[in-house]
Amino acid sequence: MELVARPSLTPDDAGCQRLIAGRLLPLGFDVEWFLCGDVSNVLYTRGRGSPSLWFLGHTDVVPAGPEELWTFPPFQPGLRDGALYGRGVADMKGAVAAMVVALETFVQQHPDHRGQIGLLLTSDEEGAAVDGTVRVAEEIKRRGQRPDFCLVGEPSSQVALGDTVRIGRRGSIYVRLKINGVQGHTAFPEKLDNPVHRLAPFLQDLLDQKWDPGDDEFPASHCQVAWIKAGTGAGNVTPASVELLVNFRNGPASPAKEIQARFNQLLHRHGIGNFEAEWKITGEPFRSPAGELRQAVEAAVENILGQTPDQNTGGGTSDGRFLAPLGSEVVELGLINSSIHQVDERTPVTDLDRLYATYYDVIRRLLS
Repeated sequence: MELVARPSLTPDDAGCQRLIAGRLLPLGFDVEWFLCGDVSNVLYTRGRGSPSLWFLGHTDVVPAGPEELWTFPPFQPGLRDGALYGRGVADMKGAVAAMVVALETFVQQHPDHRGQIGLLLTSDEEGAAVDGTVRVAEEIKRRGQRPDFCLVGEPSSQVALGDTVRIGRRGSIYVRLKINGVQGHTAFPEKLDNPVHRLAPFLQDLLDQKWDPGDDEFPASHCQVAWIKAGTGAGNVTPASVELLVNFRNGPASPAKEIQARFNQLLHRHGIGNFEAEWKITGEPFRSPAGELRQAVEAAVENILGQTPDQNTGGGTSDGRFLAPLGSEVVELGLINSSIHQVDERTPVTDLDRLYATYYDVIRRLLS
């Protein structure tokens, strides 16, 4: 509740990370800050060597939306019918709190534990994600440092706590396409070039593409149109250009270069030559090979939560994509995601206690 009460709208940490530092430093954790502009990143570690397990999370949250629609003010957490309400309680301050208490408990019970335990936090996960975990990953790569295991606290659960864990994530690619034409009067089609008419068959072809069939762990890659913009607002004037934003969610079978090549081939096929395209890759797909962390998470979920979790790569992107390329085994386990980013974001209080116990059991299995 203390974390949720801090209005840490991305990229503002609003003091969350210092609150956590106040709990972990007395237990012998080292703290290192990685400040990048308005973004606050912090790494708390205790011990050295292998095995090393770092938790990964974020303290920033998305805007609350219309506050008058909330049961409780979004940054004044409240309890109702066994659930805790507040912006960020499920995504992902509840998991961060569970991580912190699990680390505290483990150190108190195993002060001479082997290896290293840690917690890496950023305030730039919900926003641009350019000065957050990616910057820390770049620095620890430069140092030749990485954790053996990385457990991400993103809200992976669907209906019941622990019913789903993520063992990788799809990539995310954006392309902003502008097709230019010749503006004119709607009554004189011979004197104009309507770019919307050029776009229409291309767009249908794009949406009909089968990028790949997917596999046992990755769904088929696909694309979605996020927005389209054209016209002056006048009913008798055709647009001079049309713009659209397309988002691809891709698996390893369709890397970014292949998607870009096929996209350009479609433009050529439809005779679209006067265009501008800006590409942005916000995440590459990754899949962590099964290892000790996956085994420990599966065993802990079955032991504490009584679930046999579905192991998949669904959902959006997560900051695990920045640690996986370093060679860390990455698994994601967190709270139920049914209310994240919504008005009245909430989580059952009992799930907070059970998630803490599950995280503790994972640490115990790997480091005690």
